[in-house]
Amino acid sequence: MRMSFGLEQKMVQKQVLAPRMIQSMEILQLPVLALQEKIEQEMNENPMLEVQEQEASDTDESPRDEYESRSESEEEFVVEDGKDNADDFERLLEMDQQYPDTFDERPQRSSGQMEEDAERRMDALANVQSRPETLQDHLDHQLYELTIEPQVREWAERIISALDSNGYLTTSLEDLLPADADDELREIAQEALHVVQSLDPAGVGARDLRECLLLQIDPSRMFYDELRTLIMNHLEDLRDNRLPQIQKATGFSIERIQAAWSELRRLDPKPGSIYNDSHVANVIPDLMLDIDEDGRYTVQAEDRDIPQLRISNYYRERLSSPTATREEKEFIKRKLNAAQWLIDAIIQRQNTLSRVAQAIVDYQKDFIDNGPEHITPLKMQQIADQVGVHVTTVSRAVDDKYIQTPRGIFPLKAFFAGGTVNEAGEEVTWDQIRLRLQEVIDNEDKAKPLSDDDLVKKLKDDGLNVARRTVTKYRKKMGIPSSRQRRDWSKK
Repeated sequence: MRMSFGLEQKMVQKQVLAPRMIQSMEILQLPVLALQEKIEQEMNENPMLEVQEQEASDTDESPRDEYESRSESEEEFVVEDGKDNADDFERLLEMDQQYPDTFDERPQRSSGQMEEDAERRMDALANVQSRPETLQDHLDHQLYELTIEPQVREWAERIISALDSNGYLTTSLEDLLPADADDELREIAQEALHVVQSLDPAGVGARDLRECLLLQIDPSRMFYDELRTLIMNHLEDLRDNRLPQIQKATGFSIERIQAAWSELRRLDPKPGSIYNDSHVANVIPDLMLDIDEDGRYTVQAEDRDIPQLRISNYYRERLSSPTATREEKEFIKRKLNAAQWLIDAIIQRQNTLSRVAQAIVDYQKDFIDNGPEHITPLKMQQIADQVGVHVTTVSRAVDDKYIQTPRGIFPLKAFFAGGTVNEAGEEVTWDQIRLRLQEVIDNEDKAKPLSDDDLVKKLKDDGLNVARRTVTKYRKKMGIPSSRQRRDWSKK
């Protein structure tokens, strides 16, 4: 291998994406809320962009009357190439000197724009979610109302701060104590732990699952003795549905064990989780599905929440003004191109999104008419071939997009499903196989539940050839226990 320094010419061919194409792909992938943020950001950075307002239908004063009512100082400045406009510029200079703090060359915002911005800010303030109460806040409030020793209160506060989001004390009490702690301090810490465990919700401050469940029962609860025995010694047996072993060890009947087990399910293994912030984001559909006069589904891109942009006329005129410097014109040209690219990208997004969604809806008409169980196997490549775009364009178009249908709001990705072919040669989606699997398990004899091999045979009787490992995978994914765990021991 020869190594040396030198110059050489080489011709290569490679694909480079233009900035305009990159921007179009980014805009296409944005959902409606993100697109609104993108437009607002671009408007802050690019003064050429304006929001196109709807024309007012009813006004108190016509434009002609408003124009005639202007005073001499309010007349519009018109710069013509064939005139020097000395009087106009002199009047402009006088206004600049009279109002130095308020007069500038930027286009003035209309009253409609200012009112819209004010309403948007008010809506944003009104929709700000208040800080929810945390588990620590809830416990501290109860602790404040108790009459206890200051040292016990201090250690109770320390224990509360060490709880995890589910209300468990995952750190041992010894780790919270200083290295030189004496027996008296240990007793204070233990008393503080008992105080915390007496607070609401029941079970908080526990160090493991057994202690958490035991803290939630008292002698007044039904099946107290049975519950205490099951929690102390047989949680693993209950998990694996080994009721005969529990019956043999405790002497309880199967019916009594099942009754106690039903009561046990009412306890909360994660008492602190109710204070976890489980905020669900609002979904705004990007597309609306309507029915035309012929009964055909038509897709409309939702653009009511997307500002209609235009390029400022002021800067267009400024570009051709003889008073504009070369640097100013270069700046305006650059920003004008960026603004036009953004407007074109938004229009292209709406067009591509509508075409892709219309092709999906036409293919999945049975899904919309009859429900998700009637979905047809569909791949993105099929839609790409039908629309005439690349499959990655379809992927970007459906990513994080939602459509409003007569059956509710669905993500566009929900209309794509893989599948297989049954014995009759018909395409069947995996979702339909999962629904059939659930139906077979629901209707099985719980005294002799079906094993995975038996489930494979049942599906094959329906013309569905599915491997055993596939049945096992779907059963676990659907949260369905094994045949041993599904068995009802009270039935013979």
